[in-house]
Amino acid sequence: MKLGIIGTGNVGNASALAAVARGSAREIVLVNRTRKVAEAVATDLHYGIPLGPRIDISDGDYDALNGAGVILITSGVNEKTGGATDRSDAQGRLRLLEKNAAIYRDIVPKIVSAAPQAVLVAVTDPPDPLADIARMIAAHDRVLSTGTFLDSLRFRVHLGIHFGVDAASVEAQVIGDHGTSQVFLWSSARIAGVPLARLLQERRGSLADLRAKVENDVRYANITIIEGHDASQYGIGIVSARIAEMVLRDECSAIPIGSYQREFGVTLSLPSVVGRGGVTAVLPIDLSAEERDALRKSTENLRTALERVSS
Repeated sequence: MKLGIIGTGNVGNASALAAVARGSAREIVLVNRTRKVAEAVATDLHYGIPLGPRIDISDGDYDALNGAGVILITSGVNEKTGGATDRSDAQGRLRLLEKNAAIYRDIVPKIVSAAPQAVLVAVTDPPDPLADIARMIAAHDRVLSTGTFLDSLRFRVHLGIHFGVDAASVEAQVIGDHGTSQVFLWSSARIAGVPLARLLQERRGSLADLRAKVENDVRYANITIIEGHDASQYGIGIVSARIAEMVLRDECSAIPIGSYQREFGVTLSLPSVVGRGGVTAVLPIDLSAEERDALRKSTENLRTALERVSS
């Protein structure tokens, strides 16, 4: 029940806060390039622990990760600093890949040396190709990308707002790339088991109009947040803590999350079962012809991006 978090920037801190508040692990270790920063964050969070679940939180060097069951990697250049906040830029988060790949190549060997049995979770943008880089360095498949888990939650939230229902009652997924080529599964989206098409028919609503608005809101949610707050951190922090729980507790939860897909040759998100070993199974899904084509394009984008930094 030990969780390691690499990087104490905005996302790393949000992940640590969420993990403390949720009681995601029995022990949390923060590692940062400048240890004094990790020490300050751990100390600050430690003062609030008496009000929540019993947790030990500390800072440390890489050797302190020994025995960790899961490690969240959040280090890297963020979207604002890396210039990935232009809605018209088709590359989106992939613009950050070259710089963040260099950072992963530096830190992942240290992580694997200290915690060879841990499940690694790439949180840094763009997480999918960075998970592939981490997987190749680690030489094992216990590597995940946060993938489209957050995108799927955003999809559910916006549909819930539109239909006036709790997002927890919405069944909707985003798969593929955590980026501009992500794929929205409208054909299987439902509210309490009722297809959206039927609900829209009763309301005399337009699926095309709803798709245009919701996909735009979800696809560029990070940019909208950054425009008002400088960093998109809290949603991904909560998602990262939740993924850590699934691994540490061997929950066998089924979510859309990124893992290496041999069929496609890259890491991308599909509905998957997550437990102690990372992704333990990928669930078959029925896709419309349009969704299959969109997934193919998403895969091609990821493959092209990865080839660019692997050559």
